[in-house]
Amino acid sequence: MSGRNYLFTSESVTEGHPDKMADQISDAVLDAILAKEARLESEGYVSPTGVPASVANVRCACETFLTTGTVVVAGEIRTQAYVDVQKIVRDVVRRIGYDRAKYGFDCETCGVINMIHEQSPDIAQGVDGTYARADEDELDRIGAGDQGMMFGYATDETDVLMPMPAYLAQRMAERLAVVRKNGEVPYLRPDGKTQVTVRYEDDEPVEVTTVVVSTQHAPEVDDMDQIKADMLRHVIGPVLDSVAIKWNDAKVYVNPTGRFVVGGPMGDTGLTGRKIIVDTYGGMGRHGGGAFSGKDCTKVDRSAAYAARWVAKNVVAAGLARRCEVQLSYAIGVSHPLSIMVDTFGTATVDERALEVAVSKVFDLRPGAIIRDLDLRRPIFQKTAAYGHFGREDDDFTWERTNRVEELRAALA
Repeated sequence: MSGRNYLFTSESVTEGHPDKMADQISDAVLDAILAKEARLESEGYVSPTGVPASVANVRCACETFLTTGTVVVAGEIRTQAYVDVQKIVRDVVRRIGYDRAKYGFDCETCGVINMIHEQSPDIAQGVDGTYARADEDELDRIGAGDQGMMFGYATDETDVLMPMPAYLAQRMAERLAVVRKNGEVPYLRPDGKTQVTVRYEDDEPVEVTTVVVSTQHAPEVDDMDQIKADMLRHVIGPVLDSVAIKWNDAKVYVNPTGRFVVGGPMGDTGLTGRKIIVDTYGGMGRHGGGAFSGKDCTKVDRSAAYAARWVAKNVVAAGLARRCEVQLSYAIGVSHPLSIMVDTFGTATVDERALEVAVSKVFDLRPGAIIRDLDLRRPIFQKTAAYGHFGREDDDFTWERTNRVEELRAALA
């Protein structure tokens, strides 16, 4: 069956974009709590109220808001650990690169307001298993942290099984930060955005038709031809040359307004969870709507989205389909998913219903099992909060492993 011909566009943003700054701060707070709680647990700490420290007891829903000169951190958190939110915020902002006032935001002088409070016990009791039956196993006692639906997606368009437009946009945004920090393009500032349009023929990516790069820069650099030449040489070219599709005829727009000096929280407000499409598949495939950053992994918005990607990637890696989308749904306080859907868009090499049954057999998709199998109680989340949660070659991104390929094949034999 022949496929469609179309153009598809995806975007990304750098770590200095205000929304991504918010995501990184929220996840840095989560990481700090997980690390401190693990240390307290190993030391046998018990609170004055008699509650022992335990990473398993951590609950975190941390939100960050940034505007000119100010960072507000709020949310609902349960932990035995004390973490210095002021220091965490300033360290994240410093690492991103906003470390002097002339950049429009300064990690040393920005105001930091901490409005964190304790998680509602009404939510906690469902997740903690207050209503679990005595005959249920331990993982059945860990309910989903909320209701909702989550999606995972994989395609054989790239080596990391990500859609081509999203992959290229993410790598360009990442490259902008690399050449800024290593001094290759010293006049760059932390804020930036990328966008890539890919032409598909018969559902196959064949050509990059348009590239947009908007990058914050020093005010003394006002030669747009120089900036465009540097972007082509140091950012656009190296990324597009790494994939086997044409781009020599692509239209390239660099800082289309002609100037991008005011950026970061001075140019726009930032808020946790406003870049959910950037975080996932660039619009290719569906999204359940829940953001990831700042949430511990009892929140299925995060853990089940990771699990759905893990399932979809293993399906494609096993050669059972060229494209795969997985939907999971949950109810708050209930451990087992309410539904599992597998869609291969007509690319499956096996019966799709049989594949769905095999997925249910091979993958335990209860929240507690996902946390166990993907090892999600570690402080690994801040680095997920920029340049995409998927398609990254990093050992800590356990949901990117294709370690269930043989089991899936065996289940279908």
